[in-house]
Amino acid sequence: MILLLPCRARAAIDANLLGGRFDASATNVTFRVYSSTATRIEVWVYASATGATENARYALSNNTTTHVWSGSIPVSTLRAAGVSGPVYYGYRAWGPNWTYSASWMPGTSTGFVADVDAAGNRFNPNKLLLDPYAREVSHDPITATCQDGTLYASGPGYRTLDSAACASKGIVLASDATSTGSKPTRAFKDEVVYEVHLRGLTKNDTTIPAAKRGTYAGAALKAPALAALGVTAVEFLPLQETQNDQNDIDPNSDSGDNYWGYMTLNWFAPDRRYASDRTPGGPTKEVKAMVKAFHDAGIKVYVDVVYNHTGEGGPWGGGDGVSTYNVLSWRGLDNPTYYALTSDRQHPWDNTGVGGNYNTRNLIAQNQIVDSLAYWRDTLGVDGFRFDLASVLGNSCQHGCFNFDKNDGGNALNRIVAELPPRAAGGGSGVDLIAEPWAIGGNSYQVGGFPAGWAEWNGQYRDTVRKLQNKLGVETVTLGTLATRVAGSSDLYGDDGRKPWHSVNFLVAHDGFTLNDLYAFNSKQNAQPWPYGPSDGGEDSNNSWDQGGNAQAQRRAARTGMALSLLSAGVPMLTGGDEALRTQYGNNNAYNLDSPANWLDWTRLQVESDFETFTRRLLAFRKAHPALRPANFYSGSDGNGNVMEQLRWFKPDGSVADTAYFENASNHALAWRIDGSEFGDPAPAIYVAYNGWSGDVDFTLPWPGTGKQWYRVTDTAIWNEGGNTVASPGSETLVGGENTHYGLQARSLLLMIAK
Repeated sequence: MILLLPCRARAAIDANLLGGRFDASATNVTFRVYSSTATRIEVWVYASATGATENARYALSNNTTTHVWSGSIPVSTLRAAGVSGPVYYGYRAWGPNWTYSASWMPGTSTGFVADVDAAGNRFNPNKLLLDPYAREVSHDPITATCQDGTLYASGPGYRTLDSAACASKGIVLASDATSTGSKPTRAFKDEVVYEVHLRGLTKNDTTIPAAKRGTYAGAALKAPALAALGVTAVEFLPLQETQNDQNDIDPNSDSGDNYWGYMTLNWFAPDRRYASDRTPGGPTKEVKAMVKAFHDAGIKVYVDVVYNHTGEGGPWGGGDGVSTYNVLSWRGLDNPTYYALTSDRQHPWDNTGVGGNYNTRNLIAQNQIVDSLAYWRDTLGVDGFRFDLASVLGNSCQHGCFNFDKNDGGNALNRIVAELPPRAAGGGSGVDLIAEPWAIGGNSYQVGGFPAGWAEWNGQYRDTVRKLQNKLGVETVTLGTLATRVAGSSDLYGDDGRKPWHSVNFLVAHDGFTLNDLYAFNSKQNAQPWPYGPSDGGEDSNNSWDQGGNAQAQRRAARTGMALSLLSAGVPMLTGGDEALRTQYGNNNAYNLDSPANWLDWTRLQVESDFETFTRRLLAFRKAHPALRPANFYSGSDGNGNVMEQLRWFKPDGSVADTAYFENASNHALAWRIDGSEFGDPAPAIYVAYNGWSGDVDFTLPWPGTGKQWYRVTDTAIWNEGGNTVASPGSETLVGGENTHYGLQARSLLLMIAK
């Protein structure tokens, strides 16, 4: 072990230099970390990731203005100390609740005052801390060789356990010039988002080389297939380092597993487990190559990010709720800066359900959010982000409260928009920002309530369509509500200057039923044995229905739901595998199932192949018809003098739907016509009819335009099931002109174009 002398600290925080970095000549490594309340921080350097004692330890110097602790070590010194390969490192920190003593040794209580003090500090030098700005992480805290999670805990029974041998360590990365390709500049309104788990995308795919299945490299090989489907943006569940190495301890069990990845350990580092090349620098290069592959296919890459909480979690169960917590990184460096606490600073403030809020209203805590987003945008090349429980980022206070306030210019939501400008309405540079606009408790449910620049998962769209399809006679949803959702939810996004494309329309997502299961199960089936479960939690009320157990009716419902989402104004989101009726066998909370039953299945039964064709052709139809992707909310008036309103709603009898019709809960059938000529659409007009009733409904067709007739593109009814449910361009079926009658079967949708 070598104890080195400190160098002079930088005078200001530089996000590009925080963490462990080689200098330009690669002859020195400089370490920089923030803490406003630490009294001493040391960096401990290792030649290997686990099991070994440190090769060097270095007391960092504190800049009392910026509170950045820093120091530099010559590479030659590290080599002399035995660090001949990659540089692994972690921090040990002391503060008011655990004072420094030169006699302290790992595994002792020397200097201990309290696990937490009145200010909320939770320093513990026995816990080797992961650098929040590390660009890669060596491994997870829990692995096959390090299964004792108590190593990382504070509290009476654990505070003197030294975690260094097993702790996750930062890796100092050499520079890398791997290209991420040319970013698509498409307007967000033109996207089709495909939400999928990176590992699950290819782990079951036998067309992918075995060593690349479930990896970034494997995902790259699927880019052409997703482009052929019609996907324009792939949205990966979290890719930042999370605790999932333990999934491999027993591959045939879900015990303690974290499949989805919403317990982030570091916001800069790509998850090493998803790399086929797990050597230092390998995950970073592989992510960049994957992004390039999608860019080369014209597909944007979005990443689901989790800034509302961290993987350190909350208080351990069974204790006093004050003493025993995991101390892995942020908590051991500056707990009251990085976490929102109760007024007495003894407990986390929690609107997340998984341990406590990240302190998103604190400027330094915000720095990590903005800096890591910029790193993923600029260095790793991604095009946008979906923010988990994003309402927490709208918090207007730090400790002792929660209050979402979109007008608070200092909250994280508005700072992100200011420093990572969203893509303009017409496309170009910028990022696409998507919020999950809710959390738990307080005023955290904010569908339609986010500030300018933010698109949102439209939970009201989901709930409206589900109830209309599955809860006839049980839930009351008017056709006026359906019309508002289909037309882009102007009630949610039109009152503050946002547009229909700020509504991300979805029926299902990763956390819930798949599209198939939404129409195949009446309730969740989460208690099944491995590999289908068991999974705890999950919503009890899903607005699902098994269509009376009729398999044909289930597929009809899936076609109708898919068609509604792809024909609505806004941005549609599919969940991976829904294009082919993927099932989770009724499990609606498969967060812990890293199993073959939860990975996408790339084999196809005939009905699955037919549904995939249905989805692909409808996606192609949406792409070909800009009238379905309006930049602004539809107008009810004629905008170009052709005597056809831009959008008009109809009763089944062909008369105009009025307020009384919209508000009558006894009505279940609605049609609408869009004037394609106002959008430069190849179809002069588009007509959609929806029959939500349990019996057939006769629709009288409206005027298709002078000299035009209506041609059927698709009818989702059972009689039309097969490989040609959606007609290919040019092969649409002639139906007739104005006042032609069309009998639309129960719970079905009709799509026609004028020509």
